Amino acid sequence: QVRVVESGGGLVQAGGSLRLSCAASESTFIIKAVGWYRQAPGKQREFLAGISDSGTTNIPDSMKGRFTIARDNAKNTVYLQIGSLRPEDTALYFCNADILVGRTTRDYWGQGTQVTVSP
Repeated sequence: QVRVVESGGGLVQAGGSLRLSCAASESTFIIKAVGWYRQAPGKQREFLAGISDSGTTNIPDSMKGRFTIARDNAKNTVYLQIGSLRPEDTALYFCNADILVGRTTRDYWGQGTQVTVSP
């Protein structure tokens, strides 16, 4: 079964940093374009950063400076680096990935990884 798996979340103090990972459930499932999102309780889903299969990145102006997206094709993984974390960054972070399985590419959402930032 094709799944997107996020990892790397946790509890961190304000000012700290985290690197989140987005990977496919099997190494034969190839991750192509990826978008990272977050959603805090009571708030709308927010787009954080995207990266194409060729490595072109797209980061909203409001996220530039603290959010960085990168991919390691050898590990079939996309990373989201978050710096200078703030309590308001507390949310469920999840990725949306186009995954190539055989000859078919489809869009998948992961279940997310929780990031909690303490003051």
